[in-house]
Amino acid sequence: MPKPNNRYSQFAKAASHFCGRPRVFTLAVALIVVWMVTGPLFGFSDTWQLVINTGTTIITFLMVFLIQNTQNRDTEAIQVKLDELIRATQGAHNALLDLEELEEEELDAFREKYEALAADARRRLKGGGKDTDSPEA
Repeated sequence: MPKPNNRYSQFAKAASHFCGRPRVFTLAVALIVVWMVTGPLFGFSDTWQLVINTGTTIITFLMVFLIQNTQNRDTEAIQVKLDELIRATQGAHNALLDLEELEEEELDAFREKYEALAADARRRLKGGGKDTDSPEA
């Protein structure tokens, strides 16, 4: 039996995939058009307005969770792939693995170090040098 968390992930993935299709967008636009066309039939009543407001609020509320789940999964997969590229690259700094887990101050220190390296490389380029070496060379 699949874990409940796994079932949610599977559902979220399938729902995201389904909702991202052009036909679903077209269906949503069609529903809005139908709602607009029925306005005069219902005298643009408060109930008529409440139907669209409630419906869109519920759908938006639920979609936020589905989108966040999909985004979290995608981000995690990208991070693992980047970590593997760092790990597999000769001369790469393994300290860069899993940077997303560092505290803000630690991450800022790494960023500042790489900004300085980039600035130095740009200075070398302007002076006719090259920027393809590694800093340790």
